[in-house]
Amino acid sequence: MKKNAISLTHIDAAGRPRMVDVGVKSATSRMAVAQAVVRFPAAVARALKRDGMRAKKGPIIDTAIIAGTLAVKRTHELIPFCHPLAIERCDFSVGFAAPTELSICCEVAVTHKTGVEMEALTGASVAALTVYDMCKALSHEIVIGEVRLLEKSGGKTRVRGGKAVR
Repeated sequence: MKKNAISLTHIDAAGRPRMVDVGVKSATSRMAVAQAVVRFPAAVARALKRDGMRAKKGPIIDTAIIAGTLAVKRTHELIPFCHPLAIERCDFSVGFAAPTELSICCEVAVTHKTGVEMEALTGASVAALTVYDMCKALSHEIVIGEVRLLEKSGGKTRVRGGKAVR
């Protein structure tokens, strides 16, 4: 196999996919925060705010938090090379960051040999999809925007504000 400047941890020496061996790593406290943004047409955002973020299907934010939490706990079933983790903490903060933009942040923590970035990203994504599902009767012009890692700590690399720091 040709050696590149970039090596991917999920590719073995023969170029085949593999789960990363974390057996020799030490368990440390690890945390990650991810964000997803849901953009609504202005009239829909006004109606949702007026109605206390409730739709015909029920309480939008509460349902999104429950779905996102379930997704965090089941990330290893969705992403093939994620390790199953005993999640210690999963918190969501959801609110309008702009008149038509709902920000969904998912913070996940664990003490383990591997990080929880994928769990946080999955939680924020599924929460955003749940908001879309609960609101799609109001408009199909709702957009799930940027999904990104905001913060990560506990492993070799730290992330703050979406950028790696050493």
